Amino acid sequence: MKVLFIGKKDDERAETAAEYLRSKFTDCEIIFGQRKDKFPDFFKSWSGDYIFSYLSPWIISKTLLLNASSGAINWHPGPPEYPGIGCTNFAIYNNEKVFGITCHYMKAKVDTGKIIEVRRFPVTAEDGVFSMTQNCYSEILSSFKFIIDKIVNNETLPESKEHWTRVPYTRKELDALCEIKPDMSPEETKKRIKATTYDRPWAFTQIHGIKFYLK
Repeated sequence: MKVLFIGKKDDERAETAAEYLRSKFTDCEIIFGQRKDKFPDFFKSWSGDYIFSYLSPWIISKTLLLNASSGAINWHPGPPEYPGIGCTNFAIYNNEKVFGITCHYMKAKVDTGKIIEVRRFPVTAEDGVFSMTQNCYSEILSSFKFIIDKIVNNETLPESKEHWTRVPYTRKELDALCEIKPDMSPEETKKRIKATTYDRPWAFTQIHGIKFYLK
């Protein structure tokens, strides 16, 4: 079996997943990248059985997806209610009490493919974007190993009865969540700052078109 792994560069769990894959498949291509990296030319000629997208920095083209004869699988850090970008940010903003991850087949349109499995975990009042994201990453690695083992053992993959419940969130919507405006209430301002702080705050305000970021 020939497989392609596309993972996030400099991510410890992505590297762990890649090593796990190497231990299971002899014909295994491993590619890491970051969001601003150029889409690898190698992808144009690859064909095989499975593609595994593990926090991939790139949107995988329809042509490449079709070159995976058995399927292309992605692990999304968000349940079906939160497709697209900024899923943890919007969940914190909405004060969700439960969150999770989704394993699904990939289609050309992001986060729309048939769902394989969903895993959920509780969210506490103390959780922020960082801790919620780390919980997602732990669940993703566990789900990844579970699915890979089933493929290696020629077992049928799960078929979730869940479906995506909305169109994917966009970069434009996430940028709008980050903006703090003068007429916002103190409560709204605090909600937005909490929902858009990861390792640093992303919140900003604008004056005459110039952005000022929170430190």
